[in-house]
Amino acid sequence: MNNAELIVQVLRSAGISRGFGVPSGNVLPLMDAMRSGGVDFVLTAHEGSAGFAADVTARLSGRPGLCIATLGPGATNLTTGVGDAWLDRSPLLAITCTLNEAQLGRRIQMWIDHHTLFKPITKASVRLQRGRIVATLNEAIALAMTEPVGPVHLDLPEDVAVAPVSEPVPAADNQPPGGAAMAQANAVAIIQAESILRAARRPVALIGANAMRMHSPQQLRAFMERHHLPFATTTMAKGLIDEDHPLSLGCIERARRKLQRAFLARADLIVGLGYDTIEVEYEAWVGSVPVLNIDIERADVDTSVQVTLELTGELDASLERLAACPPCGNDWTDEEITAQKVAFQASLRPQANGFTPHAAIDTVRRVLPREGILSFDVGAHTHQIASQWTAHSPRTFLITNGWSSMGFGLPAAIAAKLQHPELPVVCVIGDGCFQMTCGEVAVLKRHRLAVPVVVLDDRWLSLIKVKQERRSLQHYGTELQVEAYREPPAHYFGVPAVGVRDVATLEAALRQALSAAGPTIIEAVIDPAHYSETVYD
Repeated sequence: MNNAELIVQVLRSAGISRGFGVPSGNVLPLMDAMRSGGVDFVLTAHEGSAGFAADVTARLSGRPGLCIATLGPGATNLTTGVGDAWLDRSPLLAITCTLNEAQLGRRIQMWIDHHTLFKPITKASVRLQRGRIVATLNEAIALAMTEPVGPVHLDLPEDVAVAPVSEPVPAADNQPPGGAAMAQANAVAIIQAESILRAARRPVALIGANAMRMHSPQQLRAFMERHHLPFATTTMAKGLIDEDHPLSLGCIERARRKLQRAFLARADLIVGLGYDTIEVEYEAWVGSVPVLNIDIERADVDTSVQVTLELTGELDASLERLAACPPCGNDWTDEEITAQKVAFQASLRPQANGFTPHAAIDTVRRVLPREGILSFDVGAHTHQIASQWTAHSPRTFLITNGWSSMGFGLPAAIAAKLQHPELPVVCVIGDGCFQMTCGEVAVLKRHRLAVPVVVLDDRWLSLIKVKQERRSLQHYGTELQVEAYREPPAHYFGVPAVGVRDVATLEAALRQALSAAGPTIIEAVIDPAHYSETVYD
């Protein structure tokens, strides 16, 4: 056995079944070990996509994602996806396969200091060395899985990869290392939190991204129902409680944000539940309303935010104890909560004569089964989808909101369908995002993944166009297409492409695509005019 084969054995024992990447000669020893060792190598069109796909695999599997790249430009490309796991908080192993040990640090083609490169966006960056492969990997996995979870970078010299194993080989069925157990919140703080909640007459709960990693997200629902708390979510936390729930207010700080802010301003207490300020800082919207922050860590807040108590510790345990407290009455009525939800959703769908983004999004929601998974990308459509879409289950709504990088949607869909082949998956992306990552449709085709890719084609980088309008700037550098629209080509890389111009043809195309033997590109030509009205108001 060589060290590359030992690495694969440890990865497999840790519950890692696939890795994403782009090869080079330096990567070949690890790739061949993956081939023979039962860890799939998924070739992506770009290393950044490999990082995004590894991030999403971690979100859906509960085990570290794996992405692989060569040295130099492969490593720099990979950092885009690794940064996503860093700010959006996903456990991930990023392996860069590099030069032989004796060549490291020399002025040699492609070599750069990988550890300096990855240091700002990982929990650690270490070199794999002979005799310490198992220990280093186990430490990296445990660190990645320790809250707050995140990526760890491993640098693998080629001569180390091919060298014979020089350490004891663990049993193939050894238990995967886990993260360090989180401390539970102090019992006195639990009593204080209950007292604060009981004194409030109009409390509103805000669920954030850290709650996505709860072992029992049903504790959230139990807590809301016990205390009759109206609740909203950040973008990434959608679906942790079915948004059809009568206490649900929807998403904050996306499209029509002012309408949600007006309702939250009527509260006398904001209860943050796993509220990671990486998505949106409290001071952006909370105003003078005091905050009870219940999370795995202390909140990063401006001095203007009135934090009455930080209940810090293992989130499942904190909510289980608070859900067991006697019900705390408040003055919210069901009619008020329902009226807010209805008004918010109506405002997202202004009247228009053309084929609007909101009509296209509603069509996708209508066709995709409740248990289906949506992945989407970053742009004006992100704001609209986040506010408009009704998410019914945890981990069915995939987006980056901490890193907020274009290019996420397609690799996220690939990872989701590979992880859950039994579930329908739809990807919705803007035309700018499609131009950035269209090569990844070949990955869908290669793996015969029946994923409809709905491209919302509006000719512009619409989010930046709206920002230019808000600042009274001229439109410049944001137009993607000047000529008139034509029908899309018959295929992209052998993937069938169809054009739709209205709701009926989009719905028909989606239904057909979900039952196809592979992916389908659906170009939905939309009129983006209402983005200027809904995105930031």
